[in-house]
Amino acid sequence: MNQNWQGALVRQLLLLLGGCLLIGLITGEYAWALVVGLIGYLGWTLQQMRRLLQWLKRNTPDDAPPDSNGLWGDIFDNLYQMQRRDIRLRGQLQSVIDRVQGSTTALKDAVVMLDSDGNLEWWNPAAERLLGLKKPQDTGHPVGNLIRHPSFKEYFDSGRHEEPLVLASPVNERLWLQFTITHYGNSEHLMVVRDISRLHLLEQMRKDFVANVSHELRTPLTVISGYLETMLEHTDEMPPRWPRALNQMNEQAGRMQHLLNDLLLLAKLEATNPPANAQPVAVATLLQSIRSDAQALSADRNHDISLEADPTLLLKGSEAELRSAFSNLVFNAVKYTPAGGEVRIRWWCSEHGAHLAVEDSGIGIESKHLPRLTERFYRVDSSRASNTGGTGLGLAIVKHVLLRHQGRLDVNSTPGKGSIFTCHFPLSQATTQ
Repeated sequence: MNQNWQGALVRQLLLLLGGCLLIGLITGEYAWALVVGLIGYLGWTLQQMRRLLQWLKRNTPDDAPPDSNGLWGDIFDNLYQMQRRDIRLRGQLQSVIDRVQGSTTALKDAVVMLDSDGNLEWWNPAAERLLGLKKPQDTGHPVGNLIRHPSFKEYFDSGRHEEPLVLASPVNERLWLQFTITHYGNSEHLMVVRDISRLHLLEQMRKDFVANVSHELRTPLTVISGYLETMLEHTDEMPPRWPRALNQMNEQAGRMQHLLNDLLLLAKLEATNPPANAQPVAVATLLQSIRSDAQALSADRNHDISLEADPTLLLKGSEAELRSAFSNLVFNAVKYTPAGGEVRIRWWCSEHGAHLAVEDSGIGIESKHLPRLTERFYRVDSSRASNTGGTGLGLAIVKHVLLRHQGRLDVNSTPGKGSIFTCHFPLSQATTQ
């Protein structure tokens, strides 16, 4: 490698000037000698530039730059080092790309890369098996043109990809797929598709089992409850110890009936499609009715139950389902709030959508329990079951109803200070009178 380019340039200029002076001393024509020297140097420089341009046009990795000396020698040497470094880095990058492609090719899950507009860029062989994609004819096409399910289009266009989407495979209806979309880079999308057919089958078996058992238990329980009520009407004719036992049996039969009703409601919510062409529901009127029921539930515990609702704000959906979800939240607030406590119900609209908040001054919930509150039969404290008469299914019902109405549930709670349960609905579900 020659010296730095400044030194090479100074050295070449000094040599040029010295040569011109020597020629001028011999010929006596200093000016012409300087002009001829500068023209010669310019011609040599242009020749080096032409050689450089020809080398750049060839653009072959194994073709070394031209040889030269002086300043141009430094330029060619630096270009050669840059070429070697670029070849080495490209080789390393290609090795990483080959390893990534090899690992994704071996995956059983489909991996699909989409650009910012949702057009197909690359996918692994599993995507061809699960989604029916074909190379190269599908490259560059919108993914929505190849996966033509309305739920997928709505899921992709919504931009809300926190929760996965479950659909039947477009090439085999017996396969159930879970779609997960992650954003990366310049708004590109990485879509991972898993075959969850076995899990879906097990989940369907569980749902069918719960629904069938609930139906089978309803008839014998109705018979037992009917005989208990009949016997309780004739307690005067019974031994003194029997009425207390019969009352307890009737109370537990009622709790079991409540549990069966919740199980059947959950089974119905899971087995049926969300309400289509739903009519707007007057939520303010619905909440007023729920508030009256909550005051009756409070009885002599004297809770301060307040309601603040926008009467012009309506919500598209099923009134029966919304009543079930909202009443579960309000009744839970009453049950777990000490006597004389406050329960505040709010229904309002913002730029982000419609919202229902139920706030209480009850015992609160520790943060470690919050992620599992909507699980079936999950209880923060199992000893409270007998005290409140709950089934452990209320918040699970709330979750399913909100999902069917494109909503979500947020829970904030501080032990000893109370809890806030907030339902959020998109603006597309809200309307005004």
